Amino acid sequence: MTTSLTGATCLVLTAGAVHAGGIERTTQSALVLFETGNVLEFSLAYADPRLTGRNTSPPFPEQTLDDVARGFALPSFALKYDLTEDWALALIYDRPFGADVAYQDDNAVFGGTTTQASTHALTALARYRFNDTFSAFGGVRLQQADGRIHLQGAAYGAVSGYTVDLDPNVALGYVAGVAYQIPDIALRVVLTYNSAVSHDMEINESGPAIPVDTTGDGVPDTALPLLNGDGSTEVRTPSSWTLDFQTGIMADTLLFGSVRYVRHSEFRVDPKHFETVTNDGLIDLDDTTAWTLGVGRKVTDRVSAALSATYEGPTGRLVSPLAPTTGYTQVRLSGSYAVNERLTVSGGLSHFWLGDGRPQTAQTARADFGDNTGWGVGLKLAYRF
Repeated sequence: MTTSLTGATCLVLTAGAVHAGGIERTTQSALVLFETGNVLEFSLAYADPRLTGRNTSPPFPEQTLDDVARGFALPSFALKYDLTEDWALALIYDRPFGADVAYQDDNAVFGGTTTQASTHALTALARYRFNDTFSAFGGVRLQQADGRIHLQGAAYGAVSGYTVDLDPNVALGYVAGVAYQIPDIALRVVLTYNSAVSHDMEINESGPAIPVDTTGDGVPDTALPLLNGDGSTEVRTPSSWTLDFQTGIMADTLLFGSVRYVRHSEFRVDPKHFETVTNDGLIDLDDTTAWTLGVGRKVTDRVSAALSATYEGPTGRLVSPLAPTTGYTQVRLSGSYAVNERLTVSGGLSHFWLGDGRPQTAQTARADFGDNTGWGVGLKLAYRF
């Protein structure tokens, strides 16, 4: 039963989960280590969130904010190989974090504000099986990250027009986990820790001249290029804990789910010149916990299907304009078809409801985003050898 349902349930928990809190886009799953036999997987997922709202803060004119989010694709692959009866290796490529937000130019409050960030990660894992019940695994993650942030609009006051470019940087993190299994009832519980990855990024900052008081009379009398300069800053992609579980509940039927905690508060972008001028950083996110529960069923000897839901609670209505939503609910339907003993094709479709958020600057709400949704789709090919 476990093998026949793997395609559908793993797609739900990996490629199908193409939206998450903060900057997270995948769950960095290590579950390929628990596949039966040797397997090579190729996945492609696409998500299209829709984020619309309205300006709410006088004295700015009330305006509609058209969709500020852009769709994104997530290619990935995984190779799992049994070295011996007790040792298994895996190599995984994914794009775990990212952001792509753009406000239309004609908006008075945030018009022209954009952010782009991307990551590429290659993870090497090894699993050791102590016996039929207990196993442990771990490995290293090599991750590249880069990004660009541009602030524009009346909400940013004197720093409107500021830009920071973060050059590509490669850094190392690690993965560690343990698992408990009872194969006879398809029971499996896996606890995985993904470390933060610390990037020391070369940056270039530029922006408008800042009014300053050089005479001490309290009245700005000149403007200086205080936002301009090169340097470096530390950017940490967040660490996470994930508890995955599954168990058979009747013949050919599997109950599965997960609890995932992500420390988004570790993710900071604090360029030197911007922080000196504003006494604050560019990004401030809250930690999140997401809960997933689903059921999978073997329909025929070749076909399996799964249905699941994920809920991540809101962390507070005031949010960053660069991530103008908080919390979400997602429902996913997936299925798999065993073409033959070696090749399995899986697909998944999801719909998500995004939590309401109020983008702020200086702890003052400047807009209101609500009733936003999105969709995602995933496809996976798995070849056993």
